[in-house]
Amino acid sequence: MQTGEVASSAARHDVIVVGSGVAGLRAAIEAAEGGCSVALLAKDTARDSNTDLAQGGVAVALSDEDQVGLHYRDTLAAGDGLCDEEAVRVLVGEGPRYITQLIEWGAQFDREGSKLAFTREAAHSARRILHAHGDSTGREILRALWRKATTLPGITFLPHTYSVDLLLANGSCCGLEVLDETTGQVRILEADAVVLASGGIGQVYLETTNPPQATGDGVAIAWRSGALLRDMEFVQFHPTSLHVEGAPHFLLSEALRGEGGLLRNGQGRRFVLDADPRGELAPRDVVARAIQAEMARSGADHVLLDMTHLDAGFLEGRFPRITATCARYGIDMAREPVPVAPAAHYLMGGVATDALGRTSVRGLYAAGEVACTGVHGANRLASNSLLEGLVFGARAGLAALQDRAAGVVTGEPPDPSKVALPRARGCEEARAAEIMRAVRLESWKDLAIVRTGGGIGEAIDLLEALAESPADQGLGGAAPRVTRSGLEAINMATVAGLVARSAISRQESRGAHYRADFPRRDDARFGRSSFIRIGMREAAISPTGSVAPGAARK
Repeated sequence: MQTGEVASSAARHDVIVVGSGVAGLRAAIEAAEGGCSVALLAKDTARDSNTDLAQGGVAVALSDEDQVGLHYRDTLAAGDGLCDEEAVRVLVGEGPRYITQLIEWGAQFDREGSKLAFTREAAHSARRILHAHGDSTGREILRALWRKATTLPGITFLPHTYSVDLLLANGSCCGLEVLDETTGQVRILEADAVVLASGGIGQVYLETTNPPQATGDGVAIAWRSGALLRDMEFVQFHPTSLHVEGAPHFLLSEALRGEGGLLRNGQGRRFVLDADPRGELAPRDVVARAIQAEMARSGADHVLLDMTHLDAGFLEGRFPRITATCARYGIDMAREPVPVAPAAHYLMGGVATDALGRTSVRGLYAAGEVACTGVHGANRLASNSLLEGLVFGARAGLAALQDRAAGVVTGEPPDPSKVALPRARGCEEARAAEIMRAVRLESWKDLAIVRTGGGIGEAIDLLEALAESPADQGLGGAAPRVTRSGLEAINMATVAGLVARSAISRQESRGAHYRADFPRRDDARFGRSSFIRIGMREAAISPTGSVAPGAARK
């Protein structure tokens, strides 16, 4: 079946949730508990998500020394002037309730005696990071959510189901075109509501901590549907990923520095203090740029994370997964410093939503890393992402449920004659690997930790050409066969181009977006979010909240 061909018969669900990480699972649970039939889609298996890789923990104001107000303040400070204050209030205010609920569902966080154990991470003013099994917090949260989900008969899990494009009828989202990788067939799933919880875009960069599934598909299909995107220029680079030949870019958690880890150059000097008096506990963007600058100065391809002054037993107990991974590649973390370098980690921008996960397209909702509520602003506070997935995943599922009950979404199958055909275009598999590599190299060169206007302009031209070059041309001039790699390649070029088109508009440095040609923050001209949708050459810098997602619904 070729792209654009709608299957003669379609499966129907009340709600489709794309993604089986924390946000997707939480959305599916909320909708199913309200009586909806839910299709929960995953590109691969149940555990293939960023949630499973999350080590450091989940930030929540539950400890005796903490307050919701402090968590609110720290989140705003990390966001560097661009956080949506309503969204932050929702995150920190509702967070304790959702974490308590998760514990009731069986999540087993680490404890000190009978009390929950909290640690501290960079840019937090209190010890508020809950962790599980030392450094496997995301995995434990997934386990508890899956345990809850399996008690709900309304949820149907569809693994190995790749989301190709959204279906639209009369301006509303009415389903999804998917590639069933178990059969190789493209088919249609109809629904009253679709919740995107598909994760991030890390694979558009040469160096990334993200899993192979993070190719930005959710952002790309939302953009093609006409949905508004927000703050796409803000990509967070984690300062410390494992840098050993032959090893993956395994994340070395922020919590390592929170527990006393020190960053040193080849001469043993703590160079981050030159950039910020907080040293290793400065915000991620500051630490990442300090490492980048030190690597450029010295000509080295890494710096050193030193944990050797800490007890070996403590390290093994607190960070068992990290300790074991380092040992697998010949590094004893208790005896020698670990080589580290920055890598792409998290997208603060994404599909613009309101505080209930509604996008600018009726019937389409988003939550988690694919979405942008404005809660992270220009730079995400460490360990806020798992909390965001829980809180806003639940809210998106609830909004889909309530809108369906209120008739905001139709509740009726769409008229086939009024369904817009999908517009996704893949490329031949032989071309896909070439496009992916070109996207990664260009993004790492011109859209990474330090950017310039000239470099961003080059990126826009190249990425636009890569996204457009296949142009429905397969062998012999026929439309290319629909394959996952062919679709992912075009989505990656598309999404990287959106990062570039947003970055070129922001002529300042703020949070994770650093322009060497505009090194200062400029609140007068750029103290607002950027917005972009299909048909726009560059993002528009608009007053935060002036382009309300719900306002564009038809």
